[in-house]
Formats: sequence, C-alpha cells, structure tokens
Amino acid sequence: MRIIKAIFTKQAKDVMKSPMALVMFFTFPAVALLMTIFVAGSNDDIPQNMFVTMMAAIFAGMGLITSVSDAIAEDIERKCLRFLVIAGVKPHQYLIGTGCFYLLAGTVTSVVFALIGDFTFIETMKFLAIMVSGVAASILLGATIGIYSKNRQSATALAMPASVLVGFTPMLAAFNETIEKFAGILYTQQINVIVNDFSVSIWKPLLVILANIVVLLVLFIVAYTKKGLKG
Repeated sequence: MRIIKAIFTKQAKDVMKSPMALVMFFTFPAVALLMTIFVAGSNDDIPQNMFVTMMAAIFAGMGLITSVSDAIAEDIERKCLRFLVIAGVKPHQYLIGTGCFYLLAGTVTSVVFALIGDFTFIETMKFLAIMVSGVAASILLGATIGIYSKNRQSATALAMPASVLVGFTPMLAAFNETIEKFAGILYTQQINVIVNDFSVSIWKPLLVILANIVVLLVLFIVAYTKKGLKG
C-alpha cells in the first residue's frame, strides 16, 4: 500500500504541474454545460441531455487515453520506470498507483456530467456505472500504449490514432452496418449504447467493457514485465 500511495502521489503531482493535463478534466463538462444552456435549452427540437451524453462519451472514450499514455511514456523517458522495476515495484502496484489518480479524476468528471444532465436517479446510476467502467478501460488502453512507447513523442503518435479509432468508430457505426458489427467489440460503442438509450439493459455493455479491460490488463502486464528493465 505504501508503494501504491507513493506512485499515486507522484502522478498527482506530475499532473498538477501540467496545466494542459488539468484542462482536459474541465473542458468537456464545460462545453456540455454551455451547449446545454445556450443550444439545447433554447431549442425544443434538441434533446435536453444530447450534449451531456455526447461530450461524456467522448471524454470517457478519448480524453484519458493520451494523458495516461503520456504520463507513463514520460516515466520511461526519464528512466523512472526502470528504477521502479529494479526497486521491486510490481506491475499491479505501478498500474494501481498511476491509474487510481486518473480513475478518481475521471469519476469526479463523470459526476459533474451527471449533475449537468437532467437524469432520473436510475438513469444517473446507469450513467455513472458505464462512465466509470469506460474511464477504467481508457486508462488501461492509455497505459498499454504508454508502456509500449519509447518516449512521449512516440506515445502521442500511437495514442492519437488509437483514441480517434475508439472514439469515432461508434459515431460512424450509426451510419454503416458493417462498421456497427465491428464497433460492437469496442468499449466505446457500449458507452454510446447506454448514454443514448437508458432503457437498454446495462449488463451486456458492462460485460463487453469488462472483456476489454481484461485484454488490456493482460497486455499491460506483459509489456511492463518486458519493457520495464529497458525503459
């Protein structure tokens, strides 16, 4: 627990020193709030929660990937990861310490989205469950990309297309049946399914997201074990 706490604190301090990293957690809810007030609020043809669910899905599916990959790639670039591995820090300790900060920040942002939206209690619970699950999957995807990267530049080069793929594929799926079949395996598609229709059962989407999490977790552990001493 002491090691996990130390890594959590380190990542928190690193993010606090980076205004660009902090802005991400405020930008998406701010845009959702402004669009809800000035666009949806003045147009009866636009669903009240359209911009909240749209920006929330983009945040959960894209926003965290580049931030987490950049943070881990920075540890590799500075040789911090190598020292941590030599010091006996296990993959799960590093991942929990790093991921918990982003999970906490992502959860707080998800709550802000829920407060902006005009949801019932049940809808709010579904919204938060699917959002936090999606945030966790994005953190793992970002961590996996980061651990495979040589430096921050290569992490950005990998994270940007990955975030675009998982973020925009569900949008394209709405217009193409072939893409829709592929999108079904992505956790971002499952986020869209729930936030756009709360009457849908949440269990299948959660199981798909869980499967994504398991795959990404295995990839991260393998990469950490092989890359750690070389970082």
